[in-house]
Amino acid sequence: MTDISTLGEFGLIDHLTHDLPKFNDSTRYGVGDDCAVLHYGDRHVLVTTDMLMEGVHFDLTYTDMQYLGYKSAMVNLSDVFAMNGQPTQLTVSLAVDRRCTVEDMDAFYRGLRHACDKWNVDIVGGDTTASLTGIAISITCIGTADTDNIVYRKGAKPTDLICVSGNLGAAYMGLRLLEREKTVYYQQLKEMQNKQGADSHMSMEEAVMQYDFQPDYAGHEYLLSRLLQPEARGDIIQALRQAGIRPTAMMDISDGLSSELLHICKQSQCGCRIYQKNIPIDYQTASMAEEFNMDVFTAALNGGEDYELLFTVPVGDYAKVEQLEDVHVIGHITDNMDEHVLVTTDDQLFNLKAQGWNPLKSAE
Repeated sequence: MTDISTLGEFGLIDHLTHDLPKFNDSTRYGVGDDCAVLHYGDRHVLVTTDMLMEGVHFDLTYTDMQYLGYKSAMVNLSDVFAMNGQPTQLTVSLAVDRRCTVEDMDAFYRGLRHACDKWNVDIVGGDTTASLTGIAISITCIGTADTDNIVYRKGAKPTDLICVSGNLGAAYMGLRLLEREKTVYYQQLKEMQNKQGADSHMSMEEAVMQYDFQPDYAGHEYLLSRLLQPEARGDIIQALRQAGIRPTAMMDISDGLSSELLHICKQSQCGCRIYQKNIPIDYQTASMAEEFNMDVFTAALNGGEDYELLFTVPVGDYAKVEQLEDVHVIGHITDNMDEHVLVTTDDQLFNLKAQGWNPLKSAE
């Protein structure tokens, strides 16, 4: 028997889907990009699905239900934008356990609706069932795009510029901060319980209510918002269209810059060279990394969950790209398929590796 962890997430997907047949002419593109592409009339329909599992993708210790609903929608809208499309409908399937109340579900849907309202997306259905192992969320987003406007991962060409929106690493550092405060909370709670003594009849719930723990988030609010309330970058898609720029390849950064860039290179059969000095880092990200005594560029390259856009454009569009707000040119595409290089600030060369989020990969 083969352990799934030996393949990892993307290896398993390739293994299960590499020889899937297509029976319908309307199926234009299946597995392998941010969305499947279906053709009806003069437009393409984009379809994407994401599943979020409690304990794997979110922790209710520090995740508010309204934030969870907002993020659950945004990560799906981001996939449609990454195909240069416009999201239009959403279906929501939930598995909930006995801890969840009607008020919890109300909060979840407030966040979900807030995200959808931003981009005029209709919630059109789904399913609800019971769970014995925590909350599970499965959302399918449907979008549309003109036939000639869809951008795949496979279109990058040598000399194309490599661009990213926003800044990178903030969500990962927000996660590190929350996990640190969670650890401190449980350590101090345990110490308080020990002080009560063996004769105490105080339950865990009573101890939690009496324990006034104040997490230390001061000065790092931006990092928390990037993790708990990510924004799908539809504004960047609009700016690119207004500037007359059509990316040659694009995807969103959910698993880390290195992993996503290697996906584009693999599917486009090309190499890449990016420059450390050009990778956008927010001040709070750098400050938090210093506090954790870690390299901030490790967070930017491998952290994931930024939901920024990574895309390539022809080198002739450089002047146009320079005029775009919140878009950064970080490198270029090369014709050497074996070259995936980070050039450091002191001109050293390091090979990029896919070390981002991969829940099914075995630990090394």
